[in-house]
Amino acid sequence: MDKLTSKTLFWVLTNFILAVLLVLGLKVLFLHAPLLEPEMTVTVSAEGKATIIPDIATIDFSVISEGKDPTAIQTENTGKMNQAIDFVKSQGIDKKDIKTTGYNLYPKYDYTRVEPQLYPYPPGKQVLSGYTLTQTVEVKIRDLNKVAAILSGLPGKGVNEVNGPNFTVEDQDTYLNGAREEAFTKARAKVEAMAKANGVRVARVVTFSENQGGPIFYARAEAMGKGGGDATTPVPPTVEPGSQEVSVQVSVTYAIR
Repeated sequence: MDKLTSKTLFWVLTNFILAVLLVLGLKVLFLHAPLLEPEMTVTVSAEGKATIIPDIATIDFSVISEGKDPTAIQTENTGKMNQAIDFVKSQGIDKKDIKTTGYNLYPKYDYTRVEPQLYPYPPGKQVLSGYTLTQTVEVKIRDLNKVAAILSGLPGKGVNEVNGPNFTVEDQDTYLNGAREEAFTKARAKVEAMAKANGVRVARVVTFSENQGGPIFYARAEAMGKGGGDATTPVPPTVEPGSQEVSVQVSVTYAIR
């Protein structure tokens, strides 16, 4: 066999092999054509709920002092506030849960008219009449049984403004995780029932999302007192932390076959 014949035979065999591979490739592509079709999906939504019982109460209280001498009112105000903080600590509150949130000293002015009276804009001037100092502390109470005693005891220590309590929880995620698990369980049960009713099966989760049903917050009780060292012990208020229901909504897209 001469050189030309061998070369021709080589190319014939090569073309034949390529043709066979092409046919086989087309056959495989044809047999698996359904896999190239758009994936069928179904989206379901579900909701999970959890009831949260507060385990923390937060209150803030202030000592407000007024006078003409700023140094004197600072001394008076600080003395009362220190007394109030000592009382809070005596109730078993750790110092890490006591935080100063405000210390505001500002002047007060009176407006005095000056003769002669000129209508409609009588001349006048501002006259410094004194100073007001407001010192505010925030307290986190982890034992809710102590809330009432602290609220009723603060005014007698010189505190003349008390706000709260506000109730919340230390670990919100614990409750949210329970609601989330319930929501996804319901979503799976729903899609399985839908698939069975339509003669298909659930293949896998394609995508999912969630939305929390509103912020976690609790009803706020107000306790306002006028302090000043009154020896009379007030009756402790009834404090009910209550509960709050939170919800998690999920949307899950499943592939079906």
